[in-house]
Amino acid sequence: MSPRISPRSLFLAGLAVLAFAIPAAASAAQHGGALVFSQTRTVEGVEEGGLFAVHDGRQNQLTENPADSEPSFSPDGRTIAFAREGDVYTVRPDGSGERRLTNGSAIDSRPQVSPNGQIVLFERRSAEGRPANLYTVRVGGGPATDLTPGPEEASEARFAPDGKTIVFVRTTIAGGSRVDADLYSIRPGGSGLTRLTTTGRVDEFDPRYFAGGIVFSRGNQSAGPAGYADVYTMKANGTRVKPLVQGVGSAYVEDVSPQGHTLIFRRDRGLWVKKIGPGKAKKVAELPDGSQTNSVFSSDGRSVATLIEIREGQRLMAINLANGRKSDLAEAYGDEGEEAFGPVIDWQPVR
Repeated sequence: MSPRISPRSLFLAGLAVLAFAIPAAASAAQHGGALVFSQTRTVEGVEEGGLFAVHDGRQNQLTENPADSEPSFSPDGRTIAFAREGDVYTVRPDGSGERRLTNGSAIDSRPQVSPNGQIVLFERRSAEGRPANLYTVRVGGGPATDLTPGPEEASEARFAPDGKTIVFVRTTIAGGSRVDADLYSIRPGGSGLTRLTTTGRVDEFDPRYFAGGIVFSRGNQSAGPAGYADVYTMKANGTRVKPLVQGVGSAYVEDVSPQGHTLIFRRDRGLWVKKIGPGKAKKVAELPDGSQTNSVFSSDGRSVATLIEIREGQRLMAINLANGRKSDLAEAYGDEGEEAFGPVIDWQPVR
């Protein structure tokens, strides 16, 4: 990866009050490509930031717009799709070749590039607070296609590894103010809409494809004390639903390894890793009370990067799954709103 030198390329460096630490030891747990994330800071009322990448203990700023967020690598690792002020853009991993793919008054978010690298899938809302539909646009730009027209919310979409289907959550009003969330699948061209789960008062969410089908969270996805979940698997067509992680303490899917055999999930105050199938889970990190996380596998499945959000700040670290070694990649400190990571991180695929 070739760093692009800019006046802001040393973002946070030299600022003692808002420290951004990338120890040289970070490379010990970071295999292969770069880890990309967004970060902002506010200094004397001016917001700065953009997309950043950490690789082998070195940090590089890729873009210089603080509105840039939700980065997602293409499967070949050569393109990053991201959101900026309600539109979808792409950029190369060195910060060059920025391209705008969508525009207009709608709010576009959560972009991801298809396995064949030809289209970008994203969520579109007509206005803030309105239900999202799933859209696609070609990586070279052009008109966007609505895959899920209608009033129901469609979100949390994921491509199958072969790119032939997309699993997503469709949220409907089931009666009164009660909301049901079920899993559906659809082809990237918009055909073949299939309902995969029908569970009434129980929600399905956090779906990911794995080598044998789909793994997902099932329970109540509310953020309050009523929220709970267990982890289940099923075939890609919705059959043979089986529990994978149950028992004391809720379990939430975070990511599946690119090889499709290993799950990282959040449970109680910890991150856990488990082979998808029989066998016990292994706790790989302790989490502070009340923390939020977002974890992704490296392309070789040997490490996990996790973004931990707590009241005092945020921490981005890598965990070597073989030996349990943890390495800090970046940290954000300061009062609320002064400095923060975006909610999405992604690890560059390396063939």
